[in-house]
Amino acid sequence: MNIKGVLYGIAAVLPGTLKNKSGHIINLSSAAELRVSASVGTVYSATKFAVKAISEGLRAAVGASGVRVTTLYPGALASELVNGSSDAEASSAMKAFYENYEISADSIARAIAYAVELPIEFQLKMGVKSRSCMPNDLSFR
Repeated sequence: MNIKGVLYGIAAVLPGTLKNKSGHIINLSSAAELRVSASVGTVYSATKFAVKAISEGLRAAVGASGVRVTTLYPGALASELVNGSSDAEASSAMKAFYENYEISADSIARAIAYAVELPIEFQLKMGVKSRSCMPNDLSFR
């Protein structure tokens, strides 16, 4: 999802979650935010850094209101993206990357379910290690 979509999504749900003093906003970023690579695309990585900044700012803004904010950093999700480049070199690099790191959409769904079921006292930032979602930062609020 692009930055505009993240902002619109937050704007759509935040008033209700703050009013109810509960809710859980989950933003999907990308492993590209965790490590910038020219082959993946610097601009793409920059948009994912923006998702992280927005999520961290939102987490600070909602504070102890009862609204939770979780950011997931999946790697290469099974999609048509692997076939999207007309540049032979970029296409080859993307296919090789997907062969090693592709994960299924249901893996992300399970990661979201895991995040939602955690006790309210936990804030979770999840990233991808190899083909599975592994917590890389689990801390108390």
